[in-house]
Amino acid sequence: MSILTDFREKSFLDKISILNEVATAKDPLELEELLELFLNPVGDTSVDYMVVTALNGVLSVDEQKTVDLLEQGEGKLRTLCIRVCGEFQFKSAVPVLLRMAEENSDPDFLFEVLTSLSKIGGAEALDLFRSNINNEDDLIVVMSIEMLGELKDKESVPALKGFVERNNEDGNYEVCDLTTWKAVECLAAIGTDEALDFIVANLHHRNPTVRRVVTDCLTVLGGAAVPYLTKVISPGSDKDDMILAANVLGFVGDKAGLDVLMDAIEKEYSTDSSVKYAIYEAIGRIGTMKGVISLIDGLDDDDDLIAVAVMTGLDGLVNPGVNKKLVEIIGAGGSKAGKILRAIVTAKAVNVFHGLYGEGKIGRFLMNAIVASKDAEVHEAFRAKLVEIGGEGAEADISRLPEAVEAVGKRALAVDDSKSMLALYRSILTSAGYNPTVAENGQDAYSYIEMNEVFDVIITDMNMPVMDGMEFVSKLRQTDDYADIPVIMVTTESEYSQQELARKTGVNDFITKPFTADQLKAKIAEYVS
Repeated sequence: MSILTDFREKSFLDKISILNEVATAKDPLELEELLELFLNPVGDTSVDYMVVTALNGVLSVDEQKTVDLLEQGEGKLRTLCIRVCGEFQFKSAVPVLLRMAEENSDPDFLFEVLTSLSKIGGAEALDLFRSNINNEDDLIVVMSIEMLGELKDKESVPALKGFVERNNEDGNYEVCDLTTWKAVECLAAIGTDEALDFIVANLHHRNPTVRRVVTDCLTVLGGAAVPYLTKVISPGSDKDDMILAANVLGFVGDKAGLDVLMDAIEKEYSTDSSVKYAIYEAIGRIGTMKGVISLIDGLDDDDDLIAVAVMTGLDGLVNPGVNKKLVEIIGAGGSKAGKILRAIVTAKAVNVFHGLYGEGKIGRFLMNAIVASKDAEVHEAFRAKLVEIGGEGAEADISRLPEAVEAVGKRALAVDDSKSMLALYRSILTSAGYNPTVAENGQDAYSYIEMNEVFDVIITDMNMPVMDGMEFVSKLRQTDDYADIPVIMVTTESEYSQQELARKTGVNDFITKPFTADQLKAKIAEYVS
């Protein structure tokens, strides 16, 4: 006799206990009683929920019965069977599910069927997913696109490209819809030459969110993306494309990408300072000894920002050869020596400092530059290194460093995914009398807003991973008490439409890389007295 006999007359606790036992035992003999309770609920939410759980358990061990009920059932029983077939990957249900999808156009029902088929997997449903990427229901479209990527369907590439192209047209590019986002991810998953060439061609898509998704997808692809990015790091390529491609190569960190970047420097693919900065920073990110030659060559550039990027990279690659070259350059004196000393301090390149500290007057010059800095974080970083070095000379130099004091005065938030840019912002802002806070992306920056931190000015990059500058500013402007904080966007973007889009999100003004410290200070002074 079934333990569910006279179930409706039992107490609440007995009902729950019995259903738990049925769900655990998964005895097919209890199926008929469970079906009766499912189709005619007892009216108690907790008990009825447990009936569904027990029925799921019993059906999970009987594929044939579940498929039979799927064909015969209606309404909520059919929906439950659809879900069970998907959850437990019942392959024999596929023909039935496909037929149901063809016979029923209701979007909710179709979504249930597609969800089940996506969990079961296999190429049998490929035509169904292809036919639904233009469905009027966005959830169905997204589900279908995701499955085309999982099944690596080459035939869908042209249609997927269409989503991205339409989102780049006038009137469409201001918002990245979910279907475009998923189309980019799907193309990356398919991974054909046509798909990856197209993704790289959209590195500088007009929508910043699409750009971020493209960057993320290429970074996840890793070394497989390098041959396609190489086509962009070439003479005559668009400046913005080269910058974004160099950034991705730096994130990927593949040695083949390093060769491409070093060629770009050696053969002078571009004379634009922003492009060269992006390439030097990417070489430093990859962080292999092979890149040291290119980084050392970067010290010949007049741009202070490039010097900071170079020093940030060299700090992880210090060796006797690097030390010897730096001693030679600094020892020659002149403006180049001063630029390098400033870059070491700004980048907090403590390993470079360690290598040069014992070099007589060069070590003295470095200590003078460190003491002159107004940045408390700089003092703390080099103080820690001096403690590590030890000795009477180090102790004397530690005593020269200002003691940490509680920050007072105006506050600034700087947001950028580049460590060398953040280091430069700290240097400029502290020299201008600001207490700087830095974040590597919009999400990290917004966490300060959520903690009700108050800033007099915000400086943000446009293109960043995780959350780009425009999304960050848009969220900022929708947050109480942050509608009027001045926001200056720092960018390399040369396209006017991007500045217009940024202004719509709430950006007050722009400054274009490369810029000098005085230019940034002047721009801030326009908004903060």
